[in-house]
Amino acid sequence: MSTGGVQSLQRAFDLLEHLADAGGEASLSELAVSSGLPLPTIHRLIRTLVTLGYVRQNSNRRYTLGSRLIRLGETASRQYGTWARPFLSALVDSVEETANLAVLDGDEVVYVAQVPSKHSMRMFTEVGRRLLPHGTGVGKAMLSQLPRDDVRALLERTGLPAYTPNTITDASELLDSLDEIAARGYALDESEQELGVRCIAVPVIGGPTLAAVSVSGPEGRLTKEVVTRILPEVLAVAQKLADRTA
Repeated sequence: MSTGGVQSLQRAFDLLEHLADAGGEASLSELAVSSGLPLPTIHRLIRTLVTLGYVRQNSNRRYTLGSRLIRLGETASRQYGTWARPFLSALVDSVEETANLAVLDGDEVVYVAQVPSKHSMRMFTEVGRRLLPHGTGVGKAMLSQLPRDDVRALLERTGLPAYTPNTITDASELLDSLDEIAARGYALDESEQELGVRCIAVPVIGGPTLAAVSVSGPEGRLTKEVVTRILPEVLAVAQKLADRTA
């Protein structure tokens, strides 16, 4: 492939990344500002991506990510979850509670891997389940790594519906909590997604996509004292995943 071809390929992927960063939709002029590329170049690349189905043009002449990316994303997520399972299994053997791996896909949290604990009473979240990030430990861990303006824009799109009476439904309160999470390196879900369930989640920093590892269990077993004890192990697994994907 010629140098020009390589450059065009890189620019095309950059445009897809900029579309994703814009929430999945943008105009040509907005892409020009965010990418720094001249409009004729963007128009040529976008036209090719539209023809291939990786970008779609709306009736308002704005561009969105195309449906062909769904298959790629779902397959990549499954592969991510597959090779992460041994790390989660080792974590479960150590802490004796359920371990999860989730990624941020658009405005939603998607669970891509889980290893359940051996307890008869345990937490179970099916792989592929989607939730809004404000009401989950993994979601808050990932949001803590985003610029706050991006978080505000996401919350404006999704709102903050209550999963339980403990779910944070005020944007200012959530943003304040994200600053605390970023400073201490982990998030807690205190019955915010499901009553009686506590979860500790750690962001996977430096990976190819926003991700987080979590351990969840009944509040009676996964006490605050237990959370403090197992935190180093959850942090270590998150670091191993980050090193593997760097």
